[in-house]
Amino acid sequence: MSVSESFAVLMGRLRSGEDEAAREVFARFAGRLVGLARRHLDARLAVKVDAEDVVQSAYKSFFVRQRAGGLEVGTWDNLWGVLTMITLRKCADRAAYYKAGKRDVGREVAGGPADSGPGVVADVALDREPSPDEAAVMAETVEALFRAVDDPDERAILELSLQGFTAGEIADQLGRAERSVRRLRERIRKRLERMQGEDG
Repeated sequence: MSVSESFAVLMGRLRSGEDEAAREVFARFAGRLVGLARRHLDARLAVKVDAEDVVQSAYKSFFVRQRAGGLEVGTWDNLWGVLTMITLRKCADRAAYYKAGKRDVGREVAGGPADSGPGVVADVALDREPSPDEAAVMAETVEALFRAVDDPDERAILELSLQGFTAGEIADQLGRAERSVRRLRERIRKRLERMQGEDG
């Protein structure tokens, strides 16, 4: 059985409500998604919002909609893109809630990282869950980007960018100059823009 066939079988098991399939999907990405959520919940929000709770909520949304047939994902990369987008939007939703009016956590705790910038594709300004069409487009975009990027360094940078790491943090992790990381991120961004232009 090919990887794509085995993934399709797993998604079928998940749609049927099988707990073991849900556990498999959860275990594969939970740690990375928690790390992603933590990077997008600054010090002020961390007092109020738990990254694990955000990820649990993201998974719950995904499982409900996938079982209802509202989300179609074809590969692990595709699934990662959808879960990334849902998680980031959950973070943005929590941020909007706690920064509104009298709840503004900025009054309680000062500070927070200045550069927790989103990755090449992800945009934390989105404050709602994706529609099925938006999720499908995001998943297809992420999958197409991974297919288009065959350079191992670029793939590593794309993966870390999607997890919310800044250029400086990626440079530290990969042992590369930050300038080099920024240049490769820009190359990925331009490739994404060309892909979107071709679709438009």
